[in-house]
Amino acid sequence: MSAKAISEQTGKELLYKFICTTSAIQNRFKYARVTPDTDWGRLLQDHPWLLSQNLVVKPDQLIKRRGKLGLVGVNLTLDGVKSWLKPRLGQEATGIVRAIRDYQGPLKEHEVTVFVRRGGPNYQEGLRVMGEVGKTTGIPIHVFGTETHMTAIVGMALGHRPIPNQPPTAAHTANFLLNASGSTSTPAPSRTASFSESRADEVAPAKKAKPAMPQGKSTTLFSRHTKAIVWGMQTRAVQGMLDFDYVCSRDEPSVAAMVYPFTGDHKQKFYWGHKEILIPVFKNMADAMRKHPEVDVLINFASLRSAYDSTMETMNYAQIRTIAIIAEGIPEALTRKLIKKADQKGVTIIGPATVGGIKPGCFKIGNTGGMLDNILASKLYRPGSVAYVSRSGGMSNELNNIISRTTDGVYEGVAIGGDRYPGSTFMDHVLRYQDTPGVKMIVVLGEIGGTEEYKICRGIKEGRLTKPIVCWCIGTCATMFSSEVQFGHAGACANQASETAVAKNQALKEAGVFVPRSFDELGEIIQSVYEDLVANGVIVPAQEVPPPTVPMDYSWARELGLIRKPASFMTSICDERGQELIYAGMPITEVFKEEMGIGGVLGLLWFQKRLPKYSCQFIEMCLMVTADHGPAVSGAHNTIICARAGKDLVSSLTSGLLTIGDRFGGALDAAAKMFSKAFDSGIIPMEFVNKMKKEGKLIMGIGHRVKSINNPDMRVQILKDYVRQHFPATPLLDYALEVEKITTSKKPNLILNVDGLIGVAFVDMLRNCGSFTREEADEYIDIGALNGIFVLGRSMGFIGHYLDQKRLKQGLYRHPWDDISYVLPEHMSM
Repeated sequence: MSAKAISEQTGKELLYKFICTTSAIQNRFKYARVTPDTDWGRLLQDHPWLLSQNLVVKPDQLIKRRGKLGLVGVNLTLDGVKSWLKPRLGQEATGIVRAIRDYQGPLKEHEVTVFVRRGGPNYQEGLRVMGEVGKTTGIPIHVFGTETHMTAIVGMALGHRPIPNQPPTAAHTANFLLNASGSTSTPAPSRTASFSESRADEVAPAKKAKPAMPQGKSTTLFSRHTKAIVWGMQTRAVQGMLDFDYVCSRDEPSVAAMVYPFTGDHKQKFYWGHKEILIPVFKNMADAMRKHPEVDVLINFASLRSAYDSTMETMNYAQIRTIAIIAEGIPEALTRKLIKKADQKGVTIIGPATVGGIKPGCFKIGNTGGMLDNILASKLYRPGSVAYVSRSGGMSNELNNIISRTTDGVYEGVAIGGDRYPGSTFMDHVLRYQDTPGVKMIVVLGEIGGTEEYKICRGIKEGRLTKPIVCWCIGTCATMFSSEVQFGHAGACANQASETAVAKNQALKEAGVFVPRSFDELGEIIQSVYEDLVANGVIVPAQEVPPPTVPMDYSWARELGLIRKPASFMTSICDERGQELIYAGMPITEVFKEEMGIGGVLGLLWFQKRLPKYSCQFIEMCLMVTADHGPAVSGAHNTIICARAGKDLVSSLTSGLLTIGDRFGGALDAAAKMFSKAFDSGIIPMEFVNKMKKEGKLIMGIGHRVKSINNPDMRVQILKDYVRQHFPATPLLDYALEVEKITTSKKPNLILNVDGLIGVAFVDMLRNCGSFTREEADEYIDIGALNGIFVLGRSMGFIGHYLDQKRLKQGLYRHPWDDISYVLPEHMSM
């Protein structure tokens, strides 16, 4: 299996290349890739077998079931392939929306009605799109957001409950109030407690509860002053906690520090409302605990491999009273050791395999409660009167939603995790809620597997639990299967009849717990119990006030399309964001498959063009001939001196490159511009030479210190022969050679040198290869593209000189005195 998804074509080529390399199968795989921009004529030139063989066509996408979806054409001619591609090519699938549009005929024929219920980030946009599809196709599509119970659409679809007329939802999830004042101070509290909490002493429970929690463990896990350490570099989760703190009007952030053993001690930047703050990150737990004695909670994001060790280490510090373990997959034997030590130390463990928990208005663990819009919608920024405990972290978000819509809100909620041996149990938290005055009713969301719910039954019968409890155990559908069914959580499997959801729901109901007939009715039962408590004066709902102002994260606002900002950079040559690297629109796998070489890559990255083969070869020849010209030239000399001074490769290379200019290497650009200007102006070579002489200017690209007409430069000869043989036209080269005839008649060494030949030949290539307009070709000359050839080529030589000096272990260079002419003023030399 591949470590990263790859296309079918790439996979086959890798197999044929590296497996069974001597087999005849090596040559059996023929393919041609087709895109909306494919030139069919050129494709046939490259793959003539397309006309003579039966063909198979299919999308080379990372998807399954292409045959079942009608995405494979078999035994086709080339014309058949074109016909097959016409309605499909470039029409990428867009999920359920595309499916509804494509199959609207059968859907209408069978009178299908679609029900959609969606939550999560930007859910309104998804619902809007689905609603629009229903209107345009004429298919009945009913869309519902978080205002509707997550399973309510099942009853609607079966005709068991009416379909409400929902008002149109907002077009986005930007339920934020921007801070118009510009103040960076923490907003004033909107509500710190429900009225029911303030009346706790006035309302006596129906029965007198028996005492209390197990010795050593605290009834109150979190408060408005709780401070936590986060183990792991979970910056997004920490920012979510800080945003929650801010919207809850806490005086200080709840995260005091982070522990991350893979870096040194440093500071990490976060937002506190509109302003930036720094939170310390420590390499080891001991330093974090020593410097933050006020911390009493650890949120452990360590992986399953290190969660056990880090949790055991943390319990050695007496200041820690609560630990949340997020990782799932910790071996059960290790989990039981953690639980045993936690009981000895009086530490409450939430998890493993949990999202955590939340206490509205006070504290939240990691990603509990979702994003800010969900926190605001579920009124988690202030406490209510209902406490809940569930196994599932995902379902805890649904409980937040249900409770906020049917009561005055959540007082506290904990997801204990789905493992068979959770660090704390349903009963542990139900007992805490029983002993917490602010909690007026309790909701428990159990599931198939285990017997923990029976302890609640015993607690009620023994008089330990007196507050109203609403409970439902998920998994009643397991009775429909003939064998044991393992649901999503590790502990969600009934090993005996008493562990089934049906049996536990029945026992709870008989014990006096409020049990709905199905999960669909859970919200209605919660609302009924809550309204009875309100009617009896146990709960006095507080007046609701608007939530505090919340700054929206920039990246989120941009994703939702609420804001726009000009990019700091623009690029049109490379994109590394997708599945594979793309050079000027061409995937890197295609670059290698088509053997484009360095010249082809340079064409893509420098010119955004796929250059002809001869142009790519010419570029590579230019790089070869300009790679080096000995150690005596200024660039190589500087590189050598730096290398011998002990400098690193980059410093030495930079020293050599900085010598490139008008006097060294810059003749490529200058020659191209000078000869192009003369040629384009229409003056004959003799006039050009005389004009430059009259103006006292050198003709760039003409002249050589050593080579002459009688001792030609073989580099020039090689390039000149190639250009004349392969280029479709060479007008500027011909013009430069006429100039050379005139200048060498005056002096033998005034030849067209390698800089001049590359310069004029490059102009001929750009203007005549068919890939550029005249304006584009001239623009590349003007912006200095040609000098890049010299810089790139000579960099290879400079690096060679650097490595050579290091290999030879040459010491610090000092120039000899006898090679320096000391010319001092006469009065100083006397």
